[in-house]
Amino acid sequence: MFLVSCSGSEEEGQSSFSFWRRGDDREKVDIPASFTEASARKMGQQLDSIFTHLHKRKGFNGTVLVTKYDQVIYKGAFGYADFYRKDSLSTETAFQLASVSKQFTAMAIMMLKEQGKLQYDDSVQQYLPDFPYKGVTIRQLLTHRSGLPNYTYFSDELWPDRKKPLTNQDVVHLMVQHQPKIFYTPNTRFDYSNTGYCLLAAIVDEASGMPFSTFLRERIFERLDMKHTFTFSDDLTAYMGKFATGHTRGRQKRTTDYLDTVLGDKGVYSTVEDLYKWDQALYTQKLVKRETLEEAFKGSRTEKKKTEDYGFGWRIKALESGDSVVYHGGLWHGYTTYLMRNKKDHSALIVLSNLPNGSLQYLKDVQRFLYPIQPDTATIKDTKPAKVASAQL
Repeated sequence: MFLVSCSGSEEEGQSSFSFWRRGDDREKVDIPASFTEASARKMGQQLDSIFTHLHKRKGFNGTVLVTKYDQVIYKGAFGYADFYRKDSLSTETAFQLASVSKQFTAMAIMMLKEQGKLQYDDSVQQYLPDFPYKGVTIRQLLTHRSGLPNYTYFSDELWPDRKKPLTNQDVVHLMVQHQPKIFYTPNTRFDYSNTGYCLLAAIVDEASGMPFSTFLRERIFERLDMKHTFTFSDDLTAYMGKFATGHTRGRQKRTTDYLDTVLGDKGVYSTVEDLYKWDQALYTQKLVKRETLEEAFKGSRTEKKKTEDYGFGWRIKALESGDSVVYHGGLWHGYTTYLMRNKKDHSALIVLSNLPNGSLQYLKDVQRFLYPIQPDTATIKDTKPAKVASAQL
């Protein structure tokens, strides 16, 4: 295991990560001769310098894990889980994933599709009979082409008791009762929608016969030995491990509110080490068949001018190096998250933060280091930051 760690948990990481070397159904990757223990260690040291710089100079507060050819070449933890208590972070600290949660919702839908319990082109009414908007399909919810209004906006007006938690079923009821105006006719264009993934979670409830949170825990998290991954609500209060508190830009604690109990578009908590297990599982057929997963990474946008595409819970884009990657970012109640995967070299960049101070705007510089246009020329820059795409929930 070629690992550089600044968190002091190196030995623990090695024992859990070795699990992924087993199994014959694993998708193979050609490892070049240039990828040696020495080169991997050097890359890890350089990454440590980059993230130490971001921590000291840009205020990065969070955890990070980087892989190459399935090997963890770097992991680290910088700053505090709770600024008031000065509780140091570790790579086993759980963070609210915000919109990175959407890929788990999409996986639940794909699993149910393989089981014959739903089809992508089924209408929402087949699972939520009172749903008032006609012509909306599961596929459109997955790819943000439904045209539905965003529940995080209309609930501000339609849910006056902010002390009462809002559930996915409550969101559906508000849409049935008040029928807030749609943004556009379904399947005419892409428009990022948290409502779509809230509805997908409600559909998982109906199609599977079990609560969405239970489905994720039993069918995904436990199956992949993701012991520090859970959903908001009761799971949060019962969790015995360490989790990070969301903060404002000024390092004040963020408190939970009535929107936190809506799942599907957000609401999953996890660690960088558990997300590595998730990343590695996607090179196997432990959850769904390989051809099923491939559809999640196919684009759906039809606009002539677009800089990136969207699959099922994943954004798709080309890096400056020419590599095509899938990724997602998230921002919610003091948490900023990012997960990027490159199938070409089985690499991943996983970054979790509980301080939305703009430090993750520099992730493009990290990407340039990992995937240089010309070898050995990428350096961390202290100039104008390159903004991270999709920093919204």
